Formats: sequence, C-alpha cells, structure tokens
Amino acid sequence: MPKGVVLRSGKETYIKYNEKRDVLFVFGAGASIAEGVPLQRDILKLIYESKDEQINKSEAALQVRTFINENFDISEGVYPTLESIFGYLDYFISKREGLGCEYTTSRITEIKEYLIRLIHYIISIPSGEKYGAYRKFWNLVSEKNRNISVVTMNYDTFIEESFDFLYPDRAYIDYCIELMNYHHYDEINAFDWWINPREPIYVWEGGDPKPIKIIKIHGSLNWKYCNCCNQVLLTAWDTKIDLVSMRFKGYIYASCDNPDTVEYDLTCPLDGNRFDTFIVPPSHIKELSHPAINKLFDEAAIEIRKARKIVFIGYSFPEADVHIKALFRKNMRKNTEVHVVNPSLNDTIRSNYKSLVAAPFFYEKNFENFIEDDLTSLIVPSDKSNLLDTANCEDI
Repeated sequence: MPKGVVLRSGKETYIKYNEKRDVLFVFGAGASIAEGVPLQRDILKLIYESKDEQINKSEAALQVRTFINENFDISEGVYPTLESIFGYLDYFISKREGLGCEYTTSRITEIKEYLIRLIHYIISIPSGEKYGAYRKFWNLVSEKNRNISVVTMNYDTFIEESFDFLYPDRAYIDYCIELMNYHHYDEINAFDWWINPREPIYVWEGGDPKPIKIIKIHGSLNWKYCNCCNQVLLTAWDTKIDLVSMRFKGYIYASCDNPDTVEYDLTCPLDGNRFDTFIVPPSHIKELSHPAINKLFDEAAIEIRKARKIVFIGYSFPEADVHIKALFRKNMRKNTEVHVVNPSLNDTIRSNYKSLVAAPFFYEKNFENFIEDDLTSLIVPSDKSNLLDTANCEDI
C-alpha cells in the first residue's frame, strides 16, 4: 500500500427517512433561469429563430414549423403558447381524428413527437453554470438540514448535476421510481450504474448519508423509456438527442483503457429497442396514466402530507397545471407553512397561492437572492421537530 493511503472501512446499512419532512421545495421554470434554461414561452421562438444548424436542418423543425404556420397566426411575430399547440395536437390524437387529408392522426402524432424532441434538444443545450444557484442550494442543505425533499416541474438536470459532491458521505438521490440502473449490471454501461437508496447501501466510516427525494413529476431529460420492456433507464450525465437521426446519444467516457470519449446511438440494453423521451409536454390535455408518472404523483402526495413547510420557487401554477394545483389542494395539511419565491409576483400569482392557504409568505426575489438572504432561516429545524423525528440509520 502506498505511504499515506488510508483505506476506510464501512458497513451495509439501511438509510431511513425521518417521519416528517422539515421542508418540501417545489421548483418551477423560474428556478432554472439562472442556469441558462429557457422559459417555456421562449422555446417556440428558439425553434423558429435559432441559428443552431441541427435545428434548422432537421426534419423535425421543418414539420413543426409547417404545421404551426398552417394552423396558427404568427404574422405579427407573436408565437402561440406551447400549451395551445400541444392542446390542439392532443385534441385530434385523443379523438383519433385527422385534420384534412394531409394531417392524418398518425402524422399529427408524429408532429407531436417532433415537437417534444425539439424541446428536449433545446433544453439540453449547455448554457449555464454547473455550479450556480442549485450548487449554492445544496451546499446550504448539506450544512444546515438534509431532512428536505424536492418536487420539480423542470425537465433539465441542473438540480442533479449540482448534487454530485454530496455522494457518498452526505446524501443519495431517490428518484422515487424503479430504474433499470438498479439491476442488469451486465447489460448496461458501467457509467449508468446507480445505487438504490431504498435498499441497504454500503456506508463508509465517517460517512452519514441521508436519502433525499427528487421527484421530477413531469419527467426528465436524463430518463429514457423503453416501450418494449416498459423500463426507465437513467442516463445521469447524458441528455443529448440527435435531431437528424432522432436518436438519443450515449457516451463511453475517457478512461485509462479508452483515452477518447466514444459517442454512440443509445438503445435499450435489454431488447435493443429505441428509447422514447420521458417528459410530459405542457398541454391542457395531459396524459398522466403512465405507471411511472402515477408513482411520482403518489410520492409527491406523501411528501406534501409530511411537509411542515412548503417552499415554491419560480413556479406560478399555470393554467395547464390544474393537476398540480389539485395535488396540493388534496394533500396539504391545514397547518403547513407556504412560502413563495418569485421575482415577478403579480395579483394572479398571489391569488393562486391564497387559494391554497390563507396567508402564504411571499418573497419578491430570484432564486439566488433567496438562497443568500432567506434559505438558512427556513431550513434550520426547530428543536421540537428534532425531538419528534426518529433516527434514520439501521444496521442489517
């Protein structure tokens, strides 16, 4: 053994959740602006006006632009909302009707998939800091109180990418769905192996990890769904999609044995099937019947009921998210504190939250300023809550 190298011992342990959650954080699109993620209202403009060659040369962009031009008025340079476009497409798909001889039901379904993949491509383009606001958030969580959970409406992966320094001694991510990555180690890329925090894990000496739920209730760019084996593969650091082949890209990263990173078309390691996107598009007619989506809603309901405080960051309860409002209305306890962080508060947003609770606390500031000014005071647990909660580790 080289001089100065110390090997840590450890033991296999269950890491448990506390009975109650001190804070549930709910993230909307406004939380990811600082990381460079475009707002939903800007995505269609990017599809039309982007100088990105892959967008402009893709069949997906051509088909989507043509459909919108023929069915919506953009003559004044004002684009329709994504909700209205998806709602229009979903109407015909749900009725199994065509729109004239040119737009059969199957073609309308294809255009919808093109639009979803364009959205995936645009959001996945790296444009912000990996260690921005979310990294500051996790630093404070690690330092002050890890008895928190997260529900996010966002598809982007900044919240997970900025979590990496917490592993393995401080925290593990619990995505709250069954992942192919927990099994099938012989079939999947070693870079995609993942630890299930609900099973016994190996805790190193000196480590004190906690499980933290990150519930991506509308799906994620790094989740790939196989409609053959009905399983989800987490590609934690791979979110890229090729708009020419319409395939997801996987990577074998550089190592001692392979000095160069290798890019390849990602297919299901169990059956070779092409993966589908796993994101719920913004639509007034949302398809929420997928078993994994149902599981995420069940987990979110549990966290809402357990939470002493709920902090909404950059979320405004848009009209297309009536299912989210219903989720909170059904499950919030009467004594739960509600805090709302939004730099663009208006009467509509305030009214949306007052329909949940009589006296929410409002912070008219952005995510970063909230972290600096207010986060610590909100997440530090009271002595009473510490006494009520049980220990979270149990040897096996």
